[in-house]
Amino acid sequence: MHGRPGGTRRRRLSGMTITVLRADRLFDGTGAPPVDNPTVVIDGRRIVSVNAADVPAGATVVHLPGATLLPGLVDTHVHLAFDASPDPVAALAGRDAAETFAVMCTAARRAARAGVTTVRDLGDVDHLALGVRAAARTDPTLPEILAAGVPITTPGGHCHFLGGAASGVEGVRAAVRDRHERGVDVIKVMVSGGNMTPGSRPETVQFTDDELRALVGEAHTLGLQVAAHAHGAAAIVAAVAAGVDSLEHASFMTADSVEDIPDGLLDEINRRGVALSLTLGLRVDEGSTLPPAMAARLPKLTANAAAMCASGARVVVGTDAGIGPVKPHDVLPTALVQLIRIGMTPAAALHAMTGRAAEVVGLGDRKGKVVAGYDADLLAVDGDPLADPSALHRIRAVYVRGAALTR
Repeated sequence: MHGRPGGTRRRRLSGMTITVLRADRLFDGTGAPPVDNPTVVIDGRRIVSVNAADVPAGATVVHLPGATLLPGLVDTHVHLAFDASPDPVAALAGRDAAETFAVMCTAARRAARAGVTTVRDLGDVDHLALGVRAAARTDPTLPEILAAGVPITTPGGHCHFLGGAASGVEGVRAAVRDRHERGVDVIKVMVSGGNMTPGSRPETVQFTDDELRALVGEAHTLGLQVAAHAHGAAAIVAAVAAGVDSLEHASFMTADSVEDIPDGLLDEINRRGVALSLTLGLRVDEGSTLPPAMAARLPKLTANAAAMCASGARVVVGTDAGIGPVKPHDVLPTALVQLIRIGMTPAAALHAMTGRAAEVVGLGDRKGKVVAGYDADLLAVDGDPLADPSALHRIRAVYVRGAALTR
C-alpha cells in the first residue's frame, strides 16, 4: 500500500465526503464478469453508485491505474486473542484483559491492512471481541468484527481454558442465552475435540445429540447462527443433523490421518444449505513451517476439499488466523491460490472470499459486493487477480467503511 491514495479536492454533502475511485477493472463480488474502467462513488461510509454517468462535481477523484477494485475480503473464522506465536495459548494466559484487548486490536488492524475488511471472531476470552467490535464502530483502522465471544465446549473439552464449558440440555441452552444477552453475533460450539487442547482429540464428539439439538434450537429461536467446530466425521454428521449453519474445519481428521467423506454426506450438507468454512490460508517461510503431522495430512485434506468444491457446496474460507506462526492475521489472501488448486476458477475463488463469505456470516445485505448501498469496504490491488492470483498481495489501497487506510 503506497500511502493514502487520492488528492485533496473534497465536496461535503450532509457532513459526508464524496470520493470517486477509478481503476482499470472491477470485480464486484456479485458473480458478474469483471468490468473495465470502473468508476465507484463513495459518500462517507457507503457506496452510492457504480459506473454512473455523472460524477459529483468537486469530489475527490482517486486514480488507480493498472489496479483492480474488489470488495474487501471476509474471513469467516479468526481468533483475534491468539497472537500467531509458536504457543498462542500460553501467550494468552500470560496477559491480563487490557493487554489481550490491545493484542486483539493489533491483530484486527493487521487483517484490515491486508484488505480483510470483515472478520468473524469465533472464540476469545472474557468476551473481549465484543469490545473490539464496539471500538470498530468509531475506529476506521479496525475491520468489521463479528463476535462469538467465548466458545461453548464441554468441561475439559477443546478450548475449555477460554472459560466456556457447559453440559446437559439445560446447561447448553443457558450458555446460549448468556451469550445472546451479552450481544454476540453468532454461537460457536466445539462439537469435536481439537489439536490445541491437551487431552482433546479432533476425531471425538464432545456433545450428545440431544445437547446439540437443544443448543442449535435455542440459538435459532434467539435469531443466532451456529458455527460448529467439527473435525472428525462423526462430529460433522452430528453437527449437520443438529441443524448448524456452518461447519468450521470439516477436516475429517482421525487420530493419525484423514478419512474419506462418508457417502451421501455432502448431498445432505448441500440439501440443508450448511456452509463449509474451510481452514485454508497458510504463510510458510523460513520462520514458520507447517507442523509435521499436519503436513502429512495435507494431500488427503486437499483431496477432500476438492470433493467439497466439486459437489457445489457453499465453500468459504475461515483461516483460523492466530493459532500459530503459519496463521498470521493477514493470511487470508494466501487462500486464493489454494481455492484454485482445489478446483475453483479464480472468479469463483474470489467470490468465496467476498460475496459468498459475507452471505454466510449474515452480512450479505451490506458487505462483500461493490454495489450501490453497500458499505464502502474496498480493496485495490496492482494487476488482475483473476489472471495472476499473486496480485492479491500487491495492495494499492484499502477502504474500511469509506476511510482510506495508511501504513
